[in-house]
Amino acid sequence: MRIAYAGTPEFAVPALDAIARAGHDVVAVYTQPDRAAGRGRALTASPVKRRALELGLPVLQPVTLTEPHSAAELAAFRPDLMVVAAYGLLLPRAVLSAPRHGCINIHASLLPRWRGAAPIQRAIQAGDAETGVCIMRMEAGLDTGPVYARVATPIGPADTAAALTDRLARLGAEVLVASLERVTNGELAAEPQPESGQTYARKVLKAEAAIDWTLPALQIERQVRAFDPWPVAETTLAGELLRVWAATALDDAVKAASGEVVRTSPGGIDVATGAGVLRLTRIQAAGRKPVSAADFLNAAAGRLGAGTVLGS
Repeated sequence: MRIAYAGTPEFAVPALDAIARAGHDVVAVYTQPDRAAGRGRALTASPVKRRALELGLPVLQPVTLTEPHSAAELAAFRPDLMVVAAYGLLLPRAVLSAPRHGCINIHASLLPRWRGAAPIQRAIQAGDAETGVCIMRMEAGLDTGPVYARVATPIGPADTAAALTDRLARLGAEVLVASLERVTNGELAAEPQPESGQTYARKVLKAEAAIDWTLPALQIERQVRAFDPWPVAETTLAGELLRVWAATALDDAVKAASGEVVRTSPGGIDVATGAGVLRLTRIQAAGRKPVSAADFLNAAAGRLGAGTVLGS
């Protein structure tokens, strides 16, 4: 088939690879414009753009697809289908109808749960037992289209957003390639999403990284896992930023203020919360690399111990 592809982050790379390996003709790759990144703020290509160029595919980077010429530009490639994965731009009706068989999307949740921008992070935060990917027909509403195929995967107690994203990207690529021809020849029927069970996965904001130590330990642990690799859960130590990359919730009952360090050991730094204790096992001081709790304590040289209070 002649396929147009639209995606931007690393999550969208495995599906692009899978389509190319399956022998389909990728006629165009849409991705977001290069963005300034890093300390030098140099313009950086998206992971999808880098991979598309390696594959020798034509790349388009429109700022928007709402311009009147956008649909005509896509139609000029004569695509049978457009595949979208975490593209990040709105596709208006004219663009959705430009390919002969319309547009399908790889969405990283079990729809209708977690429609929206951050389904992986919100599933971890909510303590969901499982998540998955859906191949859905796109329509004007936000992730409201009928679903052609879905595959579930459990969310393990140690799963971070980074690990879960990688797993769902691979699953999405597999189910997409298995579904493509069945979608276009009519063998695979799209099932409307249930009316009940709809939830919205709002975009993750940097401001959400700050840890509220009055919350239960389990809730903070989920925040830590959901915000790896971005924005990374954070607190302060003596007014300086302290990022928390890994932590474990303990059921211990302690008489201490929320945010107070109750004990330290090579295994972790135990902090009182609104309910239970959170053991910090991998942390990062400002301007430093992430390290184990044991290494951090050695470097802290007495600045952190029982009675120290984290956060403002």
